[in-house]
Amino acid sequence: MIPFNKPPIVGNEEKFVAEAIRNEKLSGDGPFTQKCHRWFEERLGCEKALLTPSCTHALEMAAILIDIRPGDEVIMPSYTFVSTANAFVLRGAKIVFVDIRPDTMNIDESLIEAAITEKTKAIVPVHYAGVSCEMDTIMDIAKRHDLFVIEDAAQGMMSTYKGRPLGTIGHLGTYSFHETKNYTSGGEGGLLIINDERFAERAEIIREKGTNRSQFFRGMVDKYSWVDVGSSYLPSELQAAYLWGQLEKAEEINERRLKIWQTYYELLKPLAESGYLQLPYIPSHCEQNAHMFYIKTDSLQTRTKLIRHLKDNDIQAAFHYVPLHSSEAGKRFGTFHGKDSYTSKESERLLRLPMFYTMSIKEINRVCNAIKKFYGLK
Repeated sequence: MIPFNKPPIVGNEEKFVAEAIRNEKLSGDGPFTQKCHRWFEERLGCEKALLTPSCTHALEMAAILIDIRPGDEVIMPSYTFVSTANAFVLRGAKIVFVDIRPDTMNIDESLIEAAITEKTKAIVPVHYAGVSCEMDTIMDIAKRHDLFVIEDAAQGMMSTYKGRPLGTIGHLGTYSFHETKNYTSGGEGGLLIINDERFAERAEIIREKGTNRSQFFRGMVDKYSWVDVGSSYLPSELQAAYLWGQLEKAEEINERRLKIWQTYYELLKPLAESGYLQLPYIPSHCEQNAHMFYIKTDSLQTRTKLIRHLKDNDIQAAFHYVPLHSSEAGKRFGTFHGKDSYTSKESERLLRLPMFYTMSIKEINRVCNAIKKFYGLK
């Protein structure tokens, strides 16, 4: 069986986790957490980076930081994971979904402005497959309407937009280190990226259950106490230790995945040129991280048959999000602005192929040959 995903293990993860177990600081913000924070802050050039137990938690922190309240509206694509919406729904916001672009599967930046009302508080672009949304346009809209921009860059670590790392362009950004991502912290994990200094101090407080505990440990206050709303948004030091093992090999992982992605692309290009399927599109000003490789079939029916065919050949493949606006909760907590020209249609055609760090050329060939066989080709 060729699995859909295998979490990467690249070197010192086990060693670092064992070291963390022996350390006195196990519950969070220990030596490995601090190493990860410095790595991200130096690499991204952001105001502050804070590890969280998951990207979901990072998004929840972002919603608190921009003071989302009942009645506020937040604009985002419907083609995303539930956490993107849930983080703001939990604060009482109404979600306003807009259509996506069929080329990148990202939010259609040309439709955002028409969805803005006097209640709009933020725009949440989702960088699907690690390919950037059109951030210049989005930031211009946000500036003119005095809105916050929170980048859901869960899939975007090591990707850039016009040379800028994803997650560092909006006011706040988030990464995921779930086991399905390019880099993992042992199953779950996330990062809040703070680009606006206004949020730096409060983010620490919210992350520490609403206390000024971080300031206490830095000697800034003589005792710590409850000063704001917050929750337990600190990851275990074990998560940070595992992640540090991955960050040591960040470039190696990225290069390997890009090679796998390019091999897929070259092998399946003849099928695309013959009109059997479509391949991913990467704008010239975007540098991607090979988070996934997907194809698009001509219809939902073809995709269903292809998934079954691949399964019969011991190959796991998966489709992605069912658009949120079509879900029970999506209908209750949100509304779709304008026409659904592409969100539903394109989501029904997209199929993700197996993609993982240790995938061999032989395995890639096997997947591509199975797809060719499905279409009656050699």
